[in-house]
Amino acid sequence: MEINFSSMVAIVSGSGTGIGYATAELIALAGGAVVVNGRREHICKEAAQRIALQGGRAIAVAADVSTPAGAQALVNAALAHFGRLDILVNNAAIARPADFVTAPYDEWRQVLDVNLDSAIHCARAAARVMIDAGHGGRIVNVSSIHSYRAEKGSSHYDIAKGAMDQLTRALALELAPYNILVNSVAPGFVDTPMSVVDGKSELDTEWFKTLYVQQRRIPLARAAQPVEIAQAIAWLASPLNTYVNGHVLVADGGLSVTF
Repeated sequence: MEINFSSMVAIVSGSGTGIGYATAELIALAGGAVVVNGRREHICKEAAQRIALQGGRAIAVAADVSTPAGAQALVNAALAHFGRLDILVNNAAIARPADFVTAPYDEWRQVLDVNLDSAIHCARAAARVMIDAGHGGRIVNVSSIHSYRAEKGSSHYDIAKGAMDQLTRALALELAPYNILVNSVAPGFVDTPMSVVDGKSELDTEWFKTLYVQQRRIPLARAAQPVEIAQAIAWLASPLNTYVNGHVLVADGGLSVTF
């Protein structure tokens, strides 16, 4: 059975590139209308235009969703342009290394602001509208296998993603009476711009090729493509999902089951 998002409206934060764009594109080409979001206006507009050229419905809203005002701007745009809101995908994220002890707190804290607080602000704004409309809804948080694995120099990212999965469980409980289902997708390595560090993708390093591909630390011996994660997100957000709630779906090619 194919996923059909006809008459449904989605907000996808951080959807100018990568997983977010793939998700927005998938929803739009399956009949939905999408609010494309990011902090860089030209990237958002280009993404929305690419979707429109394929026959999908999309608008671009450049906003910083790590603030309540930025999150509310997305919800307001969805209502103003499309008249309703059915789906929220919390995908906005940044990743940058920071030593827990020595990094300036403002730099360390920014990762939590973007990765965690944005999901809180967007979920609060979206849930109010979904509750008032009375037709239910879907919220999908894009977390990471960092939610239960730690990496040196990534304490802020690890904490944010772990808290995001706990947010998923808490909201699944609180919003269930309104038929708003809340779930997470936790990717592993994904071939996105976030994989690029100092101009080089970590997926092209000898470290990745040796450990994760040749030695098959990832059993599938490759990173995911953004659309593969988007497909998992889309199913949880779709009308096909009527009973999965409060679940964290790991999409890591088997990485988390290896020793």
